[in-house]
Amino acid sequence: MRILYSHRIQSRDGQSVHVEDLVAAFRAAGHEVLVVGPAFYQSTGFGAETTWVARLRALLPGALGELAELGYNIPAWWRLRRAARDFNPDFIYERYNLYYLAGTWVARQRKIPFLVEVNSPLAEERIAHGGLQLGGLARWAERVVWRAADRVFAVTAVLGARITAVGVAPDRVVITPNGIDLARFPERPPAPVRRAVLGFIGFVRAWHGLEPVIEALAASTDRFDFIVAGEGPARPALEAMVAAHGLGDCVRFAGLVPREAVPGFLAGIDIALQPRAVDYASPLKLFEYMAAGCAIVAPDQPNLREILVDGETALLFEPENWAALWACIARLAADPALRGRLGSAARAEIIRRDLTWAGNARRVVAALAP
Repeated sequence: MRILYSHRIQSRDGQSVHVEDLVAAFRAAGHEVLVVGPAFYQSTGFGAETTWVARLRALLPGALGELAELGYNIPAWWRLRRAARDFNPDFIYERYNLYYLAGTWVARQRKIPFLVEVNSPLAEERIAHGGLQLGGLARWAERVVWRAADRVFAVTAVLGARITAVGVAPDRVVITPNGIDLARFPERPPAPVRRAVLGFIGFVRAWHGLEPVIEALAASTDRFDFIVAGEGPARPALEAMVAAHGLGDCVRFAGLVPREAVPGFLAGIDIALQPRAVDYASPLKLFEYMAAGCAIVAPDQPNLREILVDGETALLFEPENWAALWACIARLAADPALRGRLGSAARAEIIRRDLTWAGNARRVVAALAP
């Protein structure tokens, strides 16, 4: 099939991993894919936001910045319309972004199927955390895109319920969690004899919940190595905490790990942490942890239970109960056999449920079948 992939991503982060790996999976399955997005995206390095976009946001705060986002639809529509005319796709596949209406317009004009992938309820998210000024306009734009789609691919059932709540028919919503390219992750060898190594990988932000882990490590009589991989605004404060508690001998900040180096990094991690997660997300790091055969510790909440089973593929703890989080860590640190069993079962779950980008590509195409 001929797939026109539309996006409005401005930074190279977990979003770009999702886009690039799904596009690669479509192509590996024999489909022809044309990607249309901001021209400056390709020139941005992994882990960075386009510089001039950040400057523009600073110059146009609040409502003016949001209106500029809406205005971006004009050049985006022109570029996407021309691509659709020349490429003649079988369908448009779009990664949803707030205020991005160009795909909706082109699909309607050309009368071709319009498929939308939704990773988060961005209007709700930005009203709560991003200082969104035009909340009513944002929610209207979101509903327009979701309702216009022939199929909406939500990454969790929790998110799918939010989508149907605004009037999208349930039979048009398909649950497709994030995935992984399992071939990049070799099977895990037997764990070496050593003190347990804790690890976290991702963009380091305050809401990830790493501060309680450091506090618990400082209060514990046990000492584990803890490696944090990634960059982000929370790193300086975390480094200051480590220094204040005298944990420099066991906590290390590895910095940004290139995508190709992630499997090797995780091979050295015994206990992989997801201390906190928003209630609708399908965290990409969980699939990396599972593919690498790590023993996972994560919050016990509905969206994560869609992927993990407590005591079988992970140890889950009551969200925000940091004593319970530390109890899970201590239990795994003392039991290498349990770590191995959970890690092997997590990797097997990837295979059993085909939680891969190739599987997602197949599910997208299958959703179009009559």
